[in-house]
Amino acid sequence: MKREIIQTLDGSSTIFLPELDECYHSKFGAVQEANHVFIKNGFTLFKESPIAILEIGFGTGLNAFITFLEATKNGLTVDYSGVEAYPIAEAEALTLNYVEVLEADEYKSTFKLMHESNWNEKLRISDQFSLTKRQQFFNEIDDIEKFDLIYFDAFGYQIQPELWSTEIFKKMYDALKPNGVLVTYAARGVVKRSMIEVGFRVEKLEGPPGKREMFRAIKE
Repeated sequence: MKREIIQTLDGSSTIFLPELDECYHSKFGAVQEANHVFIKNGFTLFKESPIAILEIGFGTGLNAFITFLEATKNGLTVDYSGVEAYPIAEAEALTLNYVEVLEADEYKSTFKLMHESNWNEKLRISDQFSLTKRQQFFNEIDDIEKFDLIYFDAFGYQIQPELWSTEIFKKMYDALKPNGVLVTYAARGVVKRSMIEVGFRVEKLEGPPGKREMFRAIKE
């Protein structure tokens, strides 16, 4: 499948798949979207360490890298797991301009290490941040009450509706600890109904630039 590196409206890059007419991140701003959806409305809710995070759709590593920066800045310890069925090539990842846009030159080697590291092995990125990249399909996830926070960043419902099913959200619910939180850029009614069906309490929040709304789901 053909892949193109394109620039989004905030200056940060993403990967575009012409055959699907789909991007890995919002065309309105990859970094803006990650900060708004996953950091502002997810990560910042947690003030005490350690924080266990599961990312659904590791993709370019942007969400993991921004979380690393935030954890480092705030002195928080994070155990991060990123699930991806089809990893992007290391060389492709290193053409993305996240380090420059985030003004994180001192951590350029960290972003590189995130993509160089072996899959399915836990790696200590720093004293405060560990990363496990898990190459598996989302329907193979079977964690039980392991995570405080889930970043649900799968391709859009219109492209892969099966990733937004009740079956998948039941796995997400089971993977979260009590009072755990799931955040996603999505705001479709069918997604909300699936979340509620498995037991989540769902909040509708202001979306990132270019998107009116997003969801946050809480396991109570």
